[in-house]
Amino acid sequence: MDLHFGDNKPTDDERAAVDALLGPPESSWEGAARDEMRAADLRWAKGGRAARDRRDLLLPGLHAINDRIGWISEGALDYLCRRLTVPPSEAYGVATFYAMFSVKPRPATVLHVCTDLACAAAGASELCAGIEARLGPGSGVSVERSPCLGLCERAPAALAIKAGDPVRTAVSAPATVHDAVLAASAPDSAPDEPAAAMAVPQAGGDELVLLKRVGVVDPTSLDDYRAHGGYSALRRAFELGPAGVIREVTDSGLVGRGGAAFPTGRKWQATASQPDHPHFLVCNADESEPGTFKDRVLMEGDPYALVEAMTIAAYATGAHKGYLYLRGEYPRALARLEHAIAQARARGFLGDDVLGQGYAFDIEIRRGAGAYICGEETALFNSIEGYRGEPRSKPPFPVEKGLFGKPTVENNVETLVNVLPILTMGAPAYSAIGTQRSTGPKLFCVSGSVARPGIYELPFGATLGELLELAGVREGLRAVLLGGAAGGFVRPDEMDIPLTFEGTREAGTTLGSGVVLAFDDTVPLPRLLLRIAEFFRDESCGQCVPCRVGTVRQEEALHRIAERTGAAAADDIALLREVGRAMRDASICGLGQTAWNAVESAIDRLGAYE
Repeated sequence: MDLHFGDNKPTDDERAAVDALLGPPESSWEGAARDEMRAADLRWAKGGRAARDRRDLLLPGLHAINDRIGWISEGALDYLCRRLTVPPSEAYGVATFYAMFSVKPRPATVLHVCTDLACAAAGASELCAGIEARLGPGSGVSVERSPCLGLCERAPAALAIKAGDPVRTAVSAPATVHDAVLAASAPDSAPDEPAAAMAVPQAGGDELVLLKRVGVVDPTSLDDYRAHGGYSALRRAFELGPAGVIREVTDSGLVGRGGAAFPTGRKWQATASQPDHPHFLVCNADESEPGTFKDRVLMEGDPYALVEAMTIAAYATGAHKGYLYLRGEYPRALARLEHAIAQARARGFLGDDVLGQGYAFDIEIRRGAGAYICGEETALFNSIEGYRGEPRSKPPFPVEKGLFGKPTVENNVETLVNVLPILTMGAPAYSAIGTQRSTGPKLFCVSGSVARPGIYELPFGATLGELLELAGVREGLRAVLLGGAAGGFVRPDEMDIPLTFEGTREAGTTLGSGVVLAFDDTVPLPRLLLRIAEFFRDESCGQCVPCRVGTVRQEEALHRIAERTGAAAADDIALLREVGRAMRDASICGLGQTAWNAVESAIDRLGAYE
């Protein structure tokens, strides 16, 4: 693609897809049909700054084309760029950044088959081979091996997307060859997904705090949500005022549940105190860490809780606009949240006058498109703004200059939902749950070699052994991966590790976002490590050299070790350590800094290559 517009024209369907999002073009400059009376208006651009200020609609525009056609042609991209006054070369860089988009022709139906850790252990390779053999060439279905689809409790998993107006999706999990092919060929006829409560083995339990409504309330009913305590926390927030809400959150000891464990109250206070306006709230629902699916279950099973929690966070920090950045592989969560937001808006829980309190707040959903790096907060901001999802250097920090260069508070779904019980039960009662340094309940995503995979809610301080006992760990346990691909392995004799941020650090591992992946002795560990290396190599944004080159060198070395070719294993392990240190010390963001963790722990704790 060039910096300049070309001569390629969009098809009628491509034009209609863009116009449905942006409205009809107002001039030939924007791509409207020309006639003699309007031919001259190509000599200047109409809209100027106003058109450039719509750059943030680039990602939704790419989604609109991809959803309608199945891929993004040069003519469609050129037309979208005219509408938004974006150089085609920049838009091409954005379109090729995301795994769910294609700039080359492909069938209208794409079947994404997860080949990541939990699904790999559950036979994803055999599933892919069976699907490809069943479909054969010329089937009209593109089968693509995918990173984690966030369906680990029902591994192996497949997601079918059939382009059209409207786009249709179907999930098959646990997937068989027959069910996956049916989902791809006839999405409307595919069986419905199990209820979100099926992913919560404790559903309905009296001890639950964050998951207490999942499986109990109708996730599509605002009235049912209110009947079970919904919006009492927001009313309490209005009684306390913004400063009072921040004080409660600070006193509760709540820290971020995405892995960084930064105190939430401090983040909110830092944002609220910034003199620059407007302030923004961003909910990070782009959980793409292999093995993570807790946010998906919350959004599918209790969507109004997230809407309420976002409203409270925005009120406390002085924000009037919130963005919910949702990963593109979650079609049911998208439908549930779109419905919840529309209902809340219609009933006065969002909009210009929330609950008659004179406070204005609304939420806009932005869909990701398959990029793990966009889970990093500044990469997420770039993605929303219509740029490649590459991390920014810090400082300045998001609380000073975040989304659109304005003060921004960013939290993930689990962190925000924790705010509701803090306000309803009070900070002292909440902080009494868990330990002194890790307060409150925590959600754990348990999958792999267990009898009852799913989301478990336990107070901080429970041990790894207690959690796995609830999940029913199978015989022959060989290793447990804590924290996902960016985490670390522990041995079967380390089940007394306390599940707290400080406890896992002292044990030389990490809690991360709460991933607990159990592997028995039927899973080949070298192949598992190779899959982790492939994941990071593929997901690296390529912006910084240590990560861009280091992830490739890490994968190459593991290939040599796994296949017993090339240099001796000892030499390659030494090389892995050197590369790992360089990535950890010099990478811009957490992806490169943690890409070596799991491999290092497997070598040091499990003796993976002895």
